[in-house]
Amino acid sequence: MRSLPLPRRSGPRALRAHRTAAALATAVLLLSGAPAVAAAEGAPDRDFTIKDPRITESSGLAASRIHPGVYWTHNDSAHPPYIYAVDSRTGETVATVTLEGIGDIRDAEAISLGPDGNLYVGDIGDNLDGSWDHVWIYRFPEPEQLKDVTVRPTQFTVRYADGPRDAESMMVHPKTGRVYIASKNRSGGGLYEGPEKLTASGTNTFRRIGEVPWVTDGAFSPDGEELTFRSYFSARTYAWKDGGRLGGHRAVSAPLQRQAESVTYTADGRALMFGTEGAHSGVVRVDIAKGTGSGSGADDGAAGKGSGGAASSGGTGDGSGGRGNATLGAFVLAAAAALFFGFRRLRGRTKG
Repeated sequence: MRSLPLPRRSGPRALRAHRTAAALATAVLLLSGAPAVAAAEGAPDRDFTIKDPRITESSGLAASRIHPGVYWTHNDSAHPPYIYAVDSRTGETVATVTLEGIGDIRDAEAISLGPDGNLYVGDIGDNLDGSWDHVWIYRFPEPEQLKDVTVRPTQFTVRYADGPRDAESMMVHPKTGRVYIASKNRSGGGLYEGPEKLTASGTNTFRRIGEVPWVTDGAFSPDGEELTFRSYFSARTYAWKDGGRLGGHRAVSAPLQRQAESVTYTADGRALMFGTEGAHSGVVRVDIAKGTGSGSGADDGAAGKGSGGAASSGGTGDGSGGRGNATLGAFVLAAAAALFFGFRRLRGRTKG
């Protein structure tokens, strides 16, 4: 964090100005949840910072099943076709997969690991708000060894039954292998189901099967019984029922991040990992407290009670997680405003 300029005049007033500014800055850091010290290396599946300078727009996360503590990610649009394996113990990239034979990636927004051991990359974004008549999914085996490699993925063409749309969430069910996409819209999106098996020789039509709020990413729990979506300011977990439908849902705690873009479960299903875009972006772990949450909210009118419990980071799992995040955000903004205007007043007092 860059230090703000302080009045240069010496004396009691200047000293008070320095102390007040330091107190205000400390308040902002505490309210925003900024860590006081970096986590020690060696503990997997904990908070970490992506250190690779090439990764500036991490838009998806997927936990490796064969490399404990490793997470797959990728950049957004206008980047080379690289998929990165990042070690959560250190934040360092331990392998880079180059996708060849697919042309330029248009707008990669999601990554998911299927039960077949394949990684699926969703080139499904549409910054022109649904103007492209088709999007793509790329599939390739998760590398058994962590080293730089070039692969030629299988490419699938995707269209929506009800016309083009923007999307940032693609999820592969960990038991059935079926692929789902959630569209993104301020007034709410749709959950789309792909065919039972994707085909590389024709078009794969995805059909709308449910309604979702405005979401930027989603992930199935490893047991396939829950589906969690995140947005810029909140997250929500749905029960997955009847072989492929959204059930009851509950709010879960989500960290306040610069540009909330991604979510995945840890491989053991004990926590959610929330990511954001930006250089040296952070990934935050939120533990799941099983058996503490239930109920149905008003986001999509779903009825019934969700199974399992809510993810919590000091939350209760009773739906207060979203409200807690909003309150935290308000406090952070208020503290930042106080810091800014406080500085202006202090500078004025010390100039005379």
